Amino acid sequence: MLRWEVRELVAIATIDRPERRNALNAELCSQMLAHLEAERELRAVVITGAGDQAFSAGADLVVRAEDASEPGGGDTFRPAFDELLRAIVDYPAPVLAAVNGAAIGAGLQLAVACDVRIAAPHATFSIPAARLGVFLSPDNVHRLAALVGQGAARDILLTARTLDIDDAIHVGLVQRYADDALAASLELAVEIAELAPLTVQGHKRALNIVLGGVDAAGEEEMRALEARAFASRDLQEGLAAFTEKRPPRFEGR
Repeated sequence: MLRWEVRELVAIATIDRPERRNALNAELCSQMLAHLEAERELRAVVITGAGDQAFSAGADLVVRAEDASEPGGGDTFRPAFDELLRAIVDYPAPVLAAVNGAAIGAGLQLAVACDVRIAAPHATFSIPAARLGVFLSPDNVHRLAALVGQGAARDILLTARTLDIDDAIHVGLVQRYADDALAASLELAVEIAELAPLTVQGHKRALNIVLGGVDAAGEEEMRALEARAFASRDLQEGLAAFTEKRPPRFEGR
């Protein structure tokens, strides 16, 4: 199951299947997607796994095997999972992954789709697709290579190796680490929620545009985001707060 909790402008999405090492299935993906689509005004979202053993051990292989055994076969997981990852990438506000244990296969792909990854010292990272005969979707291959570079992506995908926290930091997979990954992620989420939302959201969108290659339409969209920020009341508030030496109170308009 998925636990979804909102604390003011920050949401916490907890994959709560510790008995399955927080394995993902189509139903859980659809639940998280529904929350992301319904609650667009949040300023940050934190995704984590229940307990301290696994962020997510990946797709629930028992369910996928059952799908494959049905007449005509099929895969209920992959479409729901890919739709969820696209929603995370496209979500207006930053989405943080609090990696509190093993992030394996689809679990690591979920973390890669997030904007920032904060990990515990005992966290591990792997995509053992080659041990199962699974093939990643084009978007997931692209996201991984864009995040860690071709060399590290090849090392992860072609050898099915497991990275420890030091390896993950070295290749840029993890941005921050803390003994309590969830607490550190929530602290960061609160800090983000206090920043100018139009600027944060605009920069996230601009980084996504740059990732896909900037054409004329992309440049025009980034210029529009820039103009929106400079015309906002939040800019006036930010400048006033700086002058008056007080914390700004941004409203997102």
